[in-house]
Amino acid sequence: MSDRTQVVVIGGTSGLGRHFAQACAERGNDVVITGRTEDRTKAVAHEIGGRTRGLALDLTDPEQIEAGLADVRRVDRLVLAAVNRDHNTVRDYRPTDATRLLTVKLTGYTAVLHALAPRMPEDAAAVLLGGLASHRPYPGSTTVTTANGGISALVRTLAVELSPIRVNALHPSIVSDTPFWSDKPGAREAAATRALTKRPVTMQDCTEAISFLLENRSINGINLNIDGGDVLI
Repeated sequence: MSDRTQVVVIGGTSGLGRHFAQACAERGNDVVITGRTEDRTKAVAHEIGGRTRGLALDLTDPEQIEAGLADVRRVDRLVLAAVNRDHNTVRDYRPTDATRLLTVKLTGYTAVLHALAPRMPEDAAAVLLGGLASHRPYPGSTTVTTANGGISALVRTLAVELSPIRVNALHPSIVSDTPFWSDKPGAREAAATRALTKRPVTMQDCTEAISFLLENRSINGINLNIDGGDVLI
């Protein structure tokens, strides 16, 4: 087994997951990214370059997760960044869509850690991606707010159960340069205006925060907001 840092990014084909995977590859780490389809995931791994490889993994089917990760031998750093968008309200509720998102973020994330924990050394660390909707719900965020609130609780029990492996969570506000938000200038400008820093959160900000959570040996079981002070207002 290589002595290089072994990084796994669940949901590494786009957005924050891809940005973090790219940074790890550029540092010379061995990187595994996952995505829903094999062709796209392998294509993105090739684009990232370095020592990056792609595995197909669908978190909406938790029973298949352990088999899908069987080829991963060791995990020093694990980032769970997979998302499933859902705009859902109580008055116009779509249970199937809600179940899909909650399965990905709660059952799926936990199933990944169940599968990979035996391959994580004692000094390994994991970061789960939540979001600020847990603190600032908006119309249509019913499922998203529930999922991110669940991540806040999940990270604490994971830190206890997986000790001494460290587990933390990152909760960003709108990340302005992700593919999802880059074509929504109104939302981006509103987020920047609300932030005390008067600037939007970027993918680089999030990558640096994830790295901090993964590398600081005394940070464990915390939920870190990255929002420029938005929640103080």
